[in-house]
Amino acid sequence: MISGQATVPGPAPAPGPVPGPIAADPARGPAGPEPTTATASASAAATTTGAATATATSDVADPGTGRDAILRAARRAFTQRPYADVTIRGIAADAGVSPSLVVKHFGRKEELFNTVADFGPAAAELFDAPLDMLGRHMVVTLVRRRRELQSDPLLRVVFSLGNRDERSLLRDRFHEQVTDSLAARLPGPEATLRAELIAGHLLGLGATLSLHREGAGADATPEHIADLYAPALQALITG
Repeated sequence: MISGQATVPGPAPAPGPVPGPIAADPARGPAGPEPTTATASASAAATTTGAATATATSDVADPGTGRDAILRAARRAFTQRPYADVTIRGIAADAGVSPSLVVKHFGRKEELFNTVADFGPAAAELFDAPLDMLGRHMVVTLVRRRRELQSDPLLRVVFSLGNRDERSLLRDRFHEQVTDSLAARLPGPEATLRAELIAGHLLGLGATLSLHREGAGADATPEHIADLYAPALQALITG
């Protein structure tokens, strides 16, 4: 009966033989119930929904991974090219994501550039230790973050050297958020000079690990690198 169509009652049919089970077709296997219209519609809807979900999942990058990839691409773009030459579309292409995902995570180009120029979070993590353990903590943290993020948290400031365009903001932020912040924590005389030398050591470590990307440092643990490198930093910290 088609739903919505009235049925006119008629005389009852004469009794007849009770139908037996439908014989199985050897070529098709045992017979089963015929699918109803509702069952077929539900099956088709489920298939369509599943296909749409799979498509949506493949089109949208993982939020965490996408954000890290965008940030790495943005650091490359803003440190190697003038601000005016950088586009959201170009950063998205380099990161392997859609431009809309870049905007979702970071907003406009100006906001993304400010994120690249911000050394505050990296400095807070690097300096988050008591002074008597700070040298070792900085080395271990720097090496670990490089490996986790596949980029150095400080080294991008080097690309701003010699540039008088918007990239000079990276130098200003580095002085304020890294060097000056560290100098304020150091006891004793010549705190600013010592802080500048410590910052140079950290940049030098990052540059060395980048230069020898497949060298002995790549196989060494962060703790072992700290065993060799941290004493010089700690001497500058304690004065």
